[in-house]
Amino acid sequence: MSVSEQPSATGTATGTAAEIAAGYAFDGAALDLGALLWDGVCHPDARIRIPLPVLNRHGLVAGATGTGKTKTLQLIAEQLSAHGVPVFLADIKGDVSGISAPGADGEKVRERAGQVGQEWRATGFPCEFYGLGGTGPGIPVRATVTSFGPLLLSKVLRLNQTQEQSLGLIFHYADAKGLELVDLKDLRAVVAFLVSDLGKPELKGIGGLSTATAGVILRALTAFEQEGAGGFFGEPEFDTGELLRTAEDGRGIVSVLELPAVQDKPQLFSTFLMWMLADLYNDLPEVGDLDKPKLVFFFDEAHLLFSGASKAFLESITQTVRLIRSKGVGIFFVTQTPRDVPGEVLAQLGNRVQHALRAFTPDDAKALKATVRTFPNSPYDLEEVLTGLGTGEAVVTVLSERGAPTPVAATRLRAPESLMGPVDAAVLDAAVKASPLHGRYAEAVDRESAYEKLTAEQHAAESAALEAAAAAEAEKAAKAAEKESAKTGARAPKPEPSLAEQVVGSGMFTSLARSIGTQLGREISRSIFGTARRRR
Repeated sequence: MSVSEQPSATGTATGTAAEIAAGYAFDGAALDLGALLWDGVCHPDARIRIPLPVLNRHGLVAGATGTGKTKTLQLIAEQLSAHGVPVFLADIKGDVSGISAPGADGEKVRERAGQVGQEWRATGFPCEFYGLGGTGPGIPVRATVTSFGPLLLSKVLRLNQTQEQSLGLIFHYADAKGLELVDLKDLRAVVAFLVSDLGKPELKGIGGLSTATAGVILRALTAFEQEGAGGFFGEPEFDTGELLRTAEDGRGIVSVLELPAVQDKPQLFSTFLMWMLADLYNDLPEVGDLDKPKLVFFFDEAHLLFSGASKAFLESITQTVRLIRSKGVGIFFVTQTPRDVPGEVLAQLGNRVQHALRAFTPDDAKALKATVRTFPNSPYDLEEVLTGLGTGEAVVTVLSERGAPTPVAATRLRAPESLMGPVDAAVLDAAVKASPLHGRYAEAVDRESAYEKLTAEQHAAESAALEAAAAAEAEKAAKAAEKESAKTGARAPKPEPSLAEQVVGSGMFTSLARSIGTQLGREISRSIFGTARRRR
């Protein structure tokens, strides 16, 4: 059966439609997505819902551009917040900030509410606004290079597999020698040291890292900094535990990461989102299945994360997604087609909201057929339905309270109750400055780290070299004087050791790298994603 473009606003589910509706009649708390569409009729009494406890089983929101994916995210986020569940949203286009303000009533909103049996009420929800590295509006979100880890940084720098492995060795060296990599200049300083004359012996000791590969990494870092990416790394590092907060009235806070200012750096912001998930995974305890998730994380433009990813990177994503469920965190990947998500990850996404797909080209038709195959058996002609859905309509299947897939249901979605569009820039700026987190993260801090330590060691080495050269000249002069004295029969007194000779004799100049290693030698424990484990 197909879905007509203009279904009726009323109808009582009978027959097959009633069987589908029965699959969504849950006993516990659930989110309302909308009403069932069947045989050209919208059935407001047949509510399509997602049980709250299964939202940590992850999900997928997919569909062509302009089909209503963003409004679906807003709809789900509102209801999660109302149930006391914190939410994270990445705002790529700059139109999600409206979730903080009450929606605008109007004819279209009232019409949609009537069609799906919704008691619509304009409502704003508690929000925090963040900006990546302080670029654009929002509280700055930064990460230290050390905690970001070599796998994620390799993705950002677009390194190949060999270079990725080499960067891992560099991180291992810095961890072991106590060289803290806070920002990009720290990492650049370590790489530059390893390819310098002083550091080459250390480079050989690492094993498997060639001078040429280290040079490639150094050039990639330099180019990355020149693109203006340096501000995204540094301190104070964002504590991802902030995403788990609730408001005073018990509603979950919706954390909105404003990304329009960096939408030309898709590899960067998609990888930063993965760092947030990895960091949450590191810090959160195992809790098993809860009555409601601790956090639901919407990963927009998910195809950017997987595009060009190395095997190690994909394995780490898969493992993180699989295991973070037991920490009480649910993830919804948002993209255009399920084919954008690797099969190993897609298999873990139990809740599906598929908006309309287009079939204008042979590739589109192939993607459509592949999408249909990812759904359970259905009485619908899904190829016809998916190409005929209107804006704000979707095909849904979720996990029931007992973990079994619900019947596939074509659904007319409810209208969000918050503003469907951006808030005014002045309102957004005022909200950011009024946040209790603003003072904690607004100003960047540049403390002593690898760059400063290596620079100080280099200066010390240069000073010691000058002293050594002076000592050598003094010794040469003394020997010449002894020779002259021997000729005349007089014996010159043996000179006292100079300061330079004392410095050299103390072993300070024996090895710059060994001196570094003894300062703060420690090994950082890293997670399955290569991110550093930290204690809050």
